[in-house]
Amino acid sequence: MKILLTNDDGIHAPGLMALYQELHEDFKLEIVAPESEMSAVGHAITLTSPLRVRRVHKNGTFFGYGVTGTPADCVKIAVWELLETPPDIILSGINPGANVGVNVLYSGTVSAATEGAFLGVRSAAISLNTRQDPDFRVAARFSREIIGFIMENGLKEGTAVNVNIPAVPADKIKGVSITRQGVGQFKERFERRIDPRGNIYYWLTGETPVEGDVIDADANALKDNRISITPVSYDLTCNEEIERLRSLPMPDHNV
Repeated sequence: MKILLTNDDGIHAPGLMALYQELHEDFKLEIVAPESEMSAVGHAITLTSPLRVRRVHKNGTFFGYGVTGTPADCVKIAVWELLETPPDIILSGINPGANVGVNVLYSGTVSAATEGAFLGVRSAAISLNTRQDPDFRVAARFSREIIGFIMENGLKEGTAVNVNIPAVPADKIKGVSITRQGVGQFKERFERRIDPRGNIYYWLTGETPVEGDVIDADANALKDNRISITPVSYDLTCNEEIERLRSLPMPDHNV
């Protein structure tokens, strides 16, 4: 089985290495990832500059391709140009920090997986619910379960799975839940600072609130120390609203 590994943290990120170390003895791994960190770029692709692809070696051995582009770029160029045949599965991660709620829309990790789904490849995004001294070992081991689950059960065309894993020891994880993407939003604020030359700059800071009454939301599963698996699609149509809008008088097109 051929598995494409990618991420949004860059080809040298420890989360990607954790996946490689867990899987390389049992699967044919291809690695195509951004040359540098591309967190929170969403599903952006590169149109106004060329994509440069460099071979990356670790300990004298070829490791994978570093791309001067976004996670979606990496998946596209891997499938269409760099790999002789398409992968059986795409795994994106392991991301330090959960990708839940509206954060999914910003996530390069999730966008790499949805790009894979768009191209017809079964795909999963994997994130660990901490950014402080992350220990990726449990998440890396669980990636084997995700591979088996996807290969045995398949995924609806155009759908990927967004997997979030609690940052607790394996014996503290209470189980696995199929969840929906929550609607929790960042409590955003900008911290104003002044650099040594007197110029003002800002850091965006914020914390995602835990879901309230959405019982089966992704963030609530994590709060309960359960692994969250959310099917996600690149179809952003709001089906409930489309029916309501169709029932309304349409704007005048004779303007």
